[in-house]
Amino acid sequence: MRFRTLLADDHTLVRAGLRKLLELIPEVEVVGEAADGLALLTLAAQLRPKLVLMDISMPGLNGLEATGRLVRADAEVRVIVLSMHQSEEYVRLALRHGAAGYLLKDAAPLELDLAVRAVLRGETYLSPSVSRGVVTDYVQRLRAEERPGDVLTPRQREVLQLVAEGHSTKEIARRLDLSIKTVDTHRTQLMKQLDIHEIAGLVRYAMRNGLISPDA
Repeated sequence: MRFRTLLADDHTLVRAGLRKLLELIPEVEVVGEAADGLALLTLAAQLRPKLVLMDISMPGLNGLEATGRLVRADAEVRVIVLSMHQSEEYVRLALRHGAAGYLLKDAAPLELDLAVRAVLRGETYLSPSVSRGVVTDYVQRLRAEERPGDVLTPRQREVLQLVAEGHSTKEIARRLDLSIKTVDTHRTQLMKQLDIHEIAGLVRYAMRNGLISPDA
């Protein structure tokens, strides 16, 4: 069985190189190429690929947004994002948008083969150099979020609950009869104490510790 595959990259030579490498994989059949995200979505609607290799940086519609739209339209399609970025944030964004794989552009040809075979088996593939950072980051977040809630003072718990519920600093200050500066100080101390530096992380921590319900 051969899997219909699309390539999306705004560099013609890159696409040509990828096509040559993919043609060495017996299970893969490259059926189309696109130079931007919008063109890719149009092709995908016509050709219904099983696999898409998607560059992140493309004109018109970037690869992340194109991946999100593609996966929402066809849950069966498997997308491998191609990128020059090793940042864990880029990897998280790609996975959040529905990518099944994240492959660095400086990877060896053998790694492309491994990535393609893995995602076609239904697995998730991350280039080794980025997967280590993602796993480390994930473990650190879990440890921070699983710390007992009683490490916080009653006032910190109040501020955390209101932050997690989506209230602004001004609203929190009014509700707790505090100055805006004091609320900002509490929020900064919370993030430092819990080693959580984003609102989404604070929300998850609050849910884990019963400060808000999952449907809040």
